[in-house]
Amino acid sequence: MTERWALSPTENGGARLVPLDGTGLPAAPVVTEPDLVEAVRSRPGVTRWVWRSTAEIYPRLLAAGVRVERCYDIEAAESLLLGHEGRLGEPRSAAAAHARLRGAPVPADPPPRPAVPGSQSSLFEPRSGADLTFDALLQVYADQLTRHDATDHPGRMLLLTAVESAGMLVAAEMNRSGLPWRADVHRDVLQELLGERYAGGGEPRKLAELADEVSAAFGRRVRPDLPADVVRAFAQAGIKVKSTRRWELEGLDHPAVRPLVQYKKLYRIWTAHGWSWLQDWVRDGRFRPEYQPGGAVSGRWTTNGGGALQIPKVIRQAVVADEGWRLVVADADQMEPRVLAAISRDRGLMEVAGHDGDLYTALSDRAFHGDRDHAKIALLGAVYGQTSGDGLKNLAALRRRFPHAVAYVDDAAKAGEEGRLVRTWLGRTSPPAVGSGDDGEAGMPQEGDDLPADGSEHPADGRFMPGYASSNARARGRFTRNFVVQGSAADWALLLLAALRQSLTAAGLRAELVFFQHDEVIVHCPQEEAGAVVEAIRAAGELAGRTAFGETPVRFPFTTAVVRRYSDAK
Repeated sequence: MTERWALSPTENGGARLVPLDGTGLPAAPVVTEPDLVEAVRSRPGVTRWVWRSTAEIYPRLLAAGVRVERCYDIEAAESLLLGHEGRLGEPRSAAAAHARLRGAPVPADPPPRPAVPGSQSSLFEPRSGADLTFDALLQVYADQLTRHDATDHPGRMLLLTAVESAGMLVAAEMNRSGLPWRADVHRDVLQELLGERYAGGGEPRKLAELADEVSAAFGRRVRPDLPADVVRAFAQAGIKVKSTRRWELEGLDHPAVRPLVQYKKLYRIWTAHGWSWLQDWVRDGRFRPEYQPGGAVSGRWTTNGGGALQIPKVIRQAVVADEGWRLVVADADQMEPRVLAAISRDRGLMEVAGHDGDLYTALSDRAFHGDRDHAKIALLGAVYGQTSGDGLKNLAALRRRFPHAVAYVDDAAKAGEEGRLVRTWLGRTSPPAVGSGDDGEAGMPQEGDDLPADGSEHPADGRFMPGYASSNARARGRFTRNFVVQGSAADWALLLLAALRQSLTAAGLRAELVFFQHDEVIVHCPQEEAGAVVEAIRAAGELAGRTAFGETPVRFPFTTAVVRRYSDAK
C-alpha cells in the first residue's frame, strides 16, 4: 500500500509528521518525534515524503545514511503552479503560499543564499517561513493539490511536480557524492596553460606575455581584460568594433587579434577555474557544486557557485574516476529535435526521429537532397526563429515536409507575439512578457543554448529574456517558440534522471550519479558495473520518452563513453 506522509523539522532537531489521505489532509493524529533522521529511518514503508523544501531536509538525511525514494517539494510545486497561473516571479515560499491562501500580506522570498565552496552549510541555513506551523504547511499542500486539478492537464502537471521534486533529490545526492576531481592534474593543466604564478596574485606568466604582445601591436599600453580599453585601441587604429567577442575579433585584420583572442581564452580559465577556484571548490578529491533544479526559466538546471555547468574541455582532464572505477558519460543525441517530433506529433518527423542514427542525416535525405548542414540549419532555425537569409528558404522546405512540427513552434511564436503564455508538454509555463526595447533581429543560437533564469545578462543571440529590456513582439515570439521545445526537453531530462536513479538503486549497484547538465549525464561506477550502467541509461531514456510523451515512434538514443577521464569522452 502506498503511504504518503507529511514532515516538518522542529527547532530542536526533531520532526512533526502525519500520514495523509488522497486529498492531502491528515489521516491520523500528528506525531512529534525527537529526532528527524530516526523519524524517517523508522518508517521504511513511506513511499513519498511531503515537505517544505528538499534542500532544507534531505542533506541532513543523506549525511546520516538515509535515502528517500520519493518526495513532494512544496516550494518547488508552488513555483510551478505560480507559473501556470501566469504569476511567475511572485514569492514561492510555503509561507508566501499560506499568506495568499489566507488573503494576508505576502512575505518576500529570502535573497539567494551565497554559495559556500567545499561545504554544505548553505543547505542548512534557515529559510523564509521557518516559523510556519505544521498545520499551515498541510493547508498549503492540500490547496496545491486542488490547484493541480484546475490546470489544463492535471495528470501532466502532477507528473511535472513529481519529477521536479525527484530532481531535488538527485541534486542533493550529487552534491553529497561529488564529482571525482584530481587537484594535482588540475594544477598541472594550469601550469601548462598559464605558466608560473607571480607573487601577489597578479596574472600568471603567459597572460602577462600575451598582454605585452597586445600592447606592442597597438603601440601603447592596453589592458586586454578591459573591453572598453580594447575597443578604444581599435578605434585609434582606425578599426570600428562593437564588442570584443571572439567572432567579431577574428574577422579583423590586425596584429593584436591573435594574442588578444588567446588572452581572452586563457583569462577565462584563470578567473573561472584557476588556482583560486581549485582551492575553494575541491575537497578530498571531490567537486561538490550546489545544483539548482529548474534554475533557468526553461526548467534547465543551474548551480549556485562553482561554474559546474561550464567546465572548459581542457579542465575536464582533472575529472578522473577513482582507482578501479570508471565514468560513464552519456550525451543525448539531438535531444531537442526529437522532442519537437514527440510534442508536435508530426508523423514525418516522428519517423525521422524513430531511429538511433544521426537525425540530421535522415532529415537531409528526406527534404534537403542529402545536404546535412542545410537540414540542421533548417530544423534549428524553426526552433530558434531564424527569419533572414537562407532561413526562410530552409524553413519553407521544412514546412512542406513536416507541416505539423513547424506549425507547433509557429503557434508558440504567435502566442508569444500576442503576449500569451505558452507551456511545455508537461505544463511548465513561460514567464509573462515584460520590459520594452528595440526591434532588433535576433541571431540564431547554437543548439543547446539556454534561457537565463533572470535575464540579468544580455543574451548573446539577442533573444527576448524576461526582465531584459525588450517587449518587441517578434523577440517575444522567438522566445516562446524555443521555450516549448527546450522546456519540454528539460522535462524529459528530469524524467531520465528520476528513472536512472531508481534503476541504479533497484539493481543494487554501487554506481552514483555525479554530474548532469541539460543533455549529458555522468555516472561514477566500479569498472565491472559499467556495462549495466550503459544499459540503465539507455532504458531510462526510453522510459522517460514514453512517460513524458506517451507511445510515439520517437527514440531518445545516447552517445555513451566509458572512460577514466572526462576529457576522453569527446
